[in-house]
Amino acid sequence: MRTVIIGSGAGGLTTASTIRKYNKDMEIFVITREKYIAYSPCALPYVIANEIPSFEDIIMHTPEDYKKNKNINIITESNVIDIDSNNNEITYCSNKSMNPKDDKDNNNDNEDNNNKENNKDTDNNFKMTLNYDYLVIATGGLPFIPPIEGRDLEGVFALKTIEDGMRIKKYAENSKNAIVAGAGAIGLEMAYALKKLGLQVTIVEMAPQVLPRALDIDMAKKVMNYLTEDLGIKVLLEKPLGKILGDENNRVKGAIIDDEIYNCDMVIMATGTRPNVELARKAGCEIGRFAIKVNSKMQTTIPNIYAVGDCVETRDYITKQITLSPFGTTALRQGKVAGKNIAGVPAEFNPVLNAMVSKIGDIEVGGTGMSELRAHQNRLEVVVGKSKAFTRARYYPGGKNIYIKLIFDMNKTIIGCQIVGGERVSERIDAMSLGILKNITCEDLSNMEFCYAPPVSMVVDPIALAAEDAYDKFNRL
Repeated sequence: MRTVIIGSGAGGLTTASTIRKYNKDMEIFVITREKYIAYSPCALPYVIANEIPSFEDIIMHTPEDYKKNKNINIITESNVIDIDSNNNEITYCSNKSMNPKDDKDNNNDNEDNNNKENNKDTDNNFKMTLNYDYLVIATGGLPFIPPIEGRDLEGVFALKTIEDGMRIKKYAENSKNAIVAGAGAIGLEMAYALKKLGLQVTIVEMAPQVLPRALDIDMAKKVMNYLTEDLGIKVLLEKPLGKILGDENNRVKGAIIDDEIYNCDMVIMATGTRPNVELARKAGCEIGRFAIKVNSKMQTTIPNIYAVGDCVETRDYITKQITLSPFGTTALRQGKVAGKNIAGVPAEFNPVLNAMVSKIGDIEVGGTGMSELRAHQNRLEVVVGKSKAFTRARYYPGGKNIYIKLIFDMNKTIIGCQIVGGERVSERIDAMSLGILKNITCEDLSNMEFCYAPPVSMVVDPIALAAEDAYDKFNRL
């Protein structure tokens, strides 16, 4: 039996490792466009900012490691161009001459089903085929670049791969001014990284706030103040990037934003991603509202084809609506589910809360579940509890401010949490994610037993303070 996996991100490699954990005999191939595998794209802004010494430090494993330790075959720098789901066969192009060993049903005498080294595409790459019993599509997302004039100039970048990070960091060495289009987590992390490298940075965002998908505007203002007042980054809200200007050498020299010209040497397009569903469409898999349609086992509408990661759609835990969850943690969990099912171990993927966390300079930002704005958009009445507190006992040196916002439905059950603080945000977001899944109430949280020691916490946890605030508001209704 053979499984072929397209994509070497968190979803693809986790699927491969999970299959091997439960099935020692399955033949496993992973085919990826990339040269480097098993690295964290989320770490790229921190390498650019020199907070991680080198790009090599974020590469956890090599293809040779996977072959030696897990007997998983990784084919790098290769591009799958077609899926024939009727014959369980993929076609891929590679600049390397290789002929993976076929199984007993596809021996080297069968020229129709085996790779032919003399079969090349128009770019002089070797064109080969590979049969499968199971196929996993883990093609991720593609950067969305708005169709604005100047997008193809030298000095315009999107951050997706480790090579992108290398190019950005090298280009920034000879740049003085940068514009970052998009104020999501990646945009803010990149703005900080470039600022730390000594560039003057301007962020442009079409929404009326930063982090529009993670925070409500009241919490986003705390991040905005840090960016502008502490870091000296200029932030332009409710303004589109209109045009990128180039010089006589087709290099970026400026941008037009709201009819005003801003000088810049480089532009980072942090304008989001779109699910990469083209191969799934070629295979005949059903494409849903946003991405590849899968069931709770991560199967597509073709039973022996699975899909995981940013290329699939999933379901929101609170609204029960179809949504996207473009997070590495989601891809990893989906990979475990797909891998188990392929190996014959029943597993199901649960709806998501889309919990997130980011570190931007000296502050941490996190959110999980439903925001107050989204609740109103879904016609849900909510009560909000807030607190401003410290991360350590007031008298203990090094304590930092932390702001908590908890959102409760009218049954007093928590449905959302947002936190901005100097430290210890991620563990609180995780705790509140569990609270949402377990239908914890504001009264439960206000009476919850929290641990305490002066170097790491206040005697009354900031979560409990925010829950008490909501509890008091309910009692006044």
